[in-house]
Amino acid sequence: MLDLWLFLPYIILCGIGIVMVYSASAAIRMQTGGSPTAYLIKQAIYVIMGLIITLFIYNMNIEKLRYPKLVKYGCWGIIGLLVLVRLIGQAVNGARGWLDLGFFSIQPAEVAKFYLIIYLAHHFASMENYPNPDYKIKYVRPALVVVGILGLILIQPDTGGMAINGIIALVMFLASSSTWKRSSLILTSIVILVMLGLPLGSSWLVDHAGNSYRVARFVAYLNPFGTKNGAGSQLVNSYYAISNGGLTGVGLGNSIQKMGYLPEPNTDFILAVIAEELGFVMVVIILGLIAVIVCRSIYLGAKTNHVYEGLLCYGVATFFCIETVFNIGGVSGLLPITGVTLPFISYGGSSMVVLSASLGLVLNVARRIHEREIQGEGATMNV
Repeated sequence: MLDLWLFLPYIILCGIGIVMVYSASAAIRMQTGGSPTAYLIKQAIYVIMGLIITLFIYNMNIEKLRYPKLVKYGCWGIIGLLVLVRLIGQAVNGARGWLDLGFFSIQPAEVAKFYLIIYLAHHFASMENYPNPDYKIKYVRPALVVVGILGLILIQPDTGGMAINGIIALVMFLASSSTWKRSSLILTSIVILVMLGLPLGSSWLVDHAGNSYRVARFVAYLNPFGTKNGAGSQLVNSYYAISNGGLTGVGLGNSIQKMGYLPEPNTDFILAVIAEELGFVMVVIILGLIAVIVCRSIYLGAKTNHVYEGLLCYGVATFFCIETVFNIGGVSGLLPITGVTLPFISYGGSSMVVLSASLGLVLNVARRIHEREIQGEGATMNV
């Protein structure tokens, strides 16, 4: 049985996303001579793909994802994709992060989030079979894998993707540790490694064209109105959109800022269009629906008595929560703009598929918990 606390918010968010992607993109597409329904049709296809994947993972035996060869080849596959995208990937907004497959563009940094959740959940659950596992095997080995993946994402450069993957890994390291002292040591070690990598990444960026774009974004974050005719334009117009919307908005389809003033209104800054057209009330509803999914995932992680299932839930909850925080932070100016999408709302195939697959993991855990409860009740009745 589907967990409705997870599934219904997911369906509602996807429905809102389809409507708002159309609203945010139709007018500007018509101005440029394109089809007003182009993004609508694509987003609807992405949602259907995501739903199919969600239901597939919901019904599968997720223990199969723990096969050693699958985990091993998955790691090399992710690393290979990240190397490949750096060599031949599409450059968008200063980051070379997309592989164009013709009918579909894949973003390896998104796929890495899903892989890291499965890999770390499997690894730490496997360590439960050993009374006193070797410290290096339990912590150092996965830390090296994580840092390697983060480093490859950083040099795209994709700071938002690196940060989200890093935070997912940190939370799962903490959730897996039996003592806070050990968790703190692991946390500190990974942070130090990432910080050591940042200067290297920064020096690399200085020698490449992508650097100017990243620096401009950071300057715009610090002084958006001082750079409103340049890098600060996106954030300033986001402020205008939020201000125009007020409590209940100016009406669906009536946004002014999406008419060429707010770049990429159907992706990273779709929340600004929602705030302008449907107001603060709809923003709260959307964030509330995402919060229900996150809280339910954490609840299921705490409820299960299986380490693997619990870590999957915690990893997915962290993924959804941090992605939402980064998106809201960028739209509101509380954080630098990192190009992070709003879960289940923003336009994008890779994001929708990975988010849906991740939700499928938690739905699967909910099903397994429910089945065990029924079996327990049956055993009690037989007694």
